[in-house]
Amino acid sequence: MAAISVVFASFIGVPSREAGMRIALLGGTGDIGEGLALRFGRDTDHEILIGSRDPEKARDAVEEYEAVLEDHGVEANIKGFANEMAADRADIVVLSVPPYYAGDTVEAVADNLDEDTILVTPAVGMKGDEDGMHYHPPGVGSVTELVAQRAPEAVPIVGAYHNLAAGKLADLSVEFDLDTLVVADDEDAKRTVISLSNEIDGLRTLDVGPLANAAEIEAVTPLVINIARYNDELDDVGAKWL
Repeated sequence: MAAISVVFASFIGVPSREAGMRIALLGGTGDIGEGLALRFGRDTDHEILIGSRDPEKARDAVEEYEAVLEDHGVEANIKGFANEMAADRADIVVLSVPPYYAGDTVEAVADNLDEDTILVTPAVGMKGDEDGMHYHPPGVGSVTELVAQRAPEAVPIVGAYHNLAAGKLADLSVEFDLDTLVVADDEDAKRTVISLSNEIDGLRTLDVGPLANAAEIEAVTPLVINIARYNDELDDVGAKWL
């Protein structure tokens, strides 16, 4: 995979392990959910819960992900549920949904979240035209801040995985050499997500401060998409910060 940095280049992450967690991927049958499920399933020992509005669709996705992981010599612990049930069982809940569904998805599972559940959002508001993709945040400033506004007050919110290409996440033949940027107001939640994310081979996680800085991270995503669009050799580009 091509990588960009501020210098636009590549890296090696520092692994660290959080033991025995349950990670729910709401909307986990979509592109980003599939990619995260396969990377977490291959590179960590955590239980992965695939959530969907249709639990049968979630179970079908689990069978597909298990087959991919078996082809890579991995027997992962993955289960499929309705979004609400997946959220209720999880230590970390990732909103693997498009930005226009993020707020509604949070409200749909709000009764299944509490102060012991970390809610992670990778969604980015964008719109495209003939020139490329452009950052299009909601009125509150960023999708991450929108999620924080719609979630129960006690639930810690973390923004992460915004700038990772879903296609490359799901392609386990691709070796990562990339960074992901993390924001949160809750420092304990941030440390947990950083530790978890560093378990993914070739992924380094960088602290970018509180939720107020989420817009700057999200705005990088249309930039890297446009770089990939106009440079054939940089397919599914990602960011590395030096």
